[in-house]
Amino acid sequence: MDVIFIEGFVGQTVIGIHESELHRPQPVCIDLQAGLTRSRACDTDRIGDTIDYAAVRERLHRLLVEHRLQLLEAFAETVADILIAEFGARWVRVKVTKPRKFDDVEAVGVQIEREAPASPGPTSNATLYLLASGMVPRER
Repeated sequence: MDVIFIEGFVGQTVIGIHESELHRPQPVCIDLQAGLTRSRACDTDRIGDTIDYAAVRERLHRLLVEHRLQLLEAFAETVADILIAEFGARWVRVKVTKPRKFDDVEAVGVQIEREAPASPGPTSNATLYLLASGMVPRER
């Protein structure tokens, strides 16, 4: 698996559950890894055959403005969903932190991992052979 990553993306957004967090943007830091099954770009050398970091960065900026989430968990889940649905990642790891949320803590946050839903695999040669011979495999 090839892994595309962005580390240390910093943006501003309104997120949180406490009154002090709900009225002005605060910094969040996002680290992400997106796995692809052997990127075609290794052979073609074309950006269209992999995940474009610039496009992901732009999408993250848009998400920071548009979302209405309160919890970092839900925000990280949304980032993971975007990487899978919009960018074709097969596996993702997303870490979202609030730096200096407390005076005595460097950062607080969440890290999640998700996999794309399994797509139906190709029909096996054995199944094709049975179908061609007029036999249909029984369901189990």
